[in-house]
Amino acid sequence: MSSASARIVARARAVMPGGVSSPVRAFGGVGGEPFIVARGEGARIWDADGREYIDFVLSWGPLVLGHAAPAVLDALDDAMRRGTSFGITTALEVELAELIVQRMPHLEMVRFVSSGTEATMSALRLARAATGRDAFLKFDGCYHGHADSFLVRAGSGVATLGLPNSPGVPDAVAALTRVAPFNDANAVHEIAREQPLAAIIVEPVVGNAGFIAPDPGFLQALRTIASDTGALLIFDEVMTGFRIAPGGARERFGVTPDLTTLGKVIGGGLPVAAYGGRRDLMERIAPEGPVYQAGTLSGNPLAMAAGLATLRALTPALHDRIAARTERLVQGMISSAARHGLPFTAAHAGSMFGFFFRREPVRDFHGAKESDTALFRRFFHEALERGVYLAPSPFEAAFMSAAHGDAEVELALERMDDAMRAARA
Repeated sequence: MSSASARIVARARAVMPGGVSSPVRAFGGVGGEPFIVARGEGARIWDADGREYIDFVLSWGPLVLGHAAPAVLDALDDAMRRGTSFGITTALEVELAELIVQRMPHLEMVRFVSSGTEATMSALRLARAATGRDAFLKFDGCYHGHADSFLVRAGSGVATLGLPNSPGVPDAVAALTRVAPFNDANAVHEIAREQPLAAIIVEPVVGNAGFIAPDPGFLQALRTIASDTGALLIFDEVMTGFRIAPGGARERFGVTPDLTTLGKVIGGGLPVAAYGGRRDLMERIAPEGPVYQAGTLSGNPLAMAAGLATLRALTPALHDRIAARTERLVQGMISSAARHGLPFTAAHAGSMFGFFFRREPVRDFHGAKESDTALFRRFFHEALERGVYLAPSPFEAAFMSAAHGDAEVELALERMDDAMRAARA
């Protein structure tokens, strides 16, 4: 690791647990030392020593326009000069809510919060209040934020660190979380018959156990089970929203949830999330109803401005162009792995993609854990050494942006081909 990054990492570890503000950033899933990022522009980032990387992490998904997108910077500059926070509604907040509802008309009302965790925990609270039930179902390896209820057989950094649960979560809380394998509708049906559920929450395309697509008919089956048993269906689209289709999972799969959580893209790189759904449900939220939820910085004008600029720029045509380049990258990686005789499977949905070093397609978290994680670690470091930054974990999705042009895709493929050759040894 370079000297500048080493000095900053040492300082960070003295005052921050693991030297990071989120566990996966510590490179625990791949080994070695993390680098310190200094700046980003377009499809690239630079570390503290000036090394350049083509970035497919993109702040874990929000930067669909790329780093330092001019439209976002201009919007932030304008908003910042008016004030950074008010703690009262602004026109920007209303405009972003209107745009989200326009793009996702099954969301009749939305409420802004500051993180994906806030969005999912608030949606679950609302589901419990609406149904009068306490238990809910999630899927093995799926991550819905770090609220107590969700840290049961979770994915993302929890999976990377080998922590299926977390100390500090009371047994009584964990007992209300039922878990089924992703893509197993029969297991969901059995659980829903055994115990009344407030909600079934699902990543429509799993991104926090690695990229795992739903089997044909799986989401439709969840919709039927929820409707038949009186549970609410919650789509956690913090990651997939405005990534897998211009209108998210409802548009891509034709399944309408009762509630949806959003984040990442709707903030354009600033901290923001939202939950929304049917009007009769959302009107239960205070002050219209009794279900309490609040936040000092919810609807922050800077985040609203960045989100508005991002969604206005992300037209269906631009979305399709980004998706086409994502497919080109994924197909190139598949071809490269085949040339080098590596076990490999990869897929994408819109501008979101992922891969596993495994010959068979992955349908659930069990399959993800059977991939060759040692090979992933070697490939990750070989790619990083060649200037391609991928998620430092075998259990995370990757992302493409509008700033990744044909030149960046081809250069990344050349470098990753070399990395696969080196990792094979």
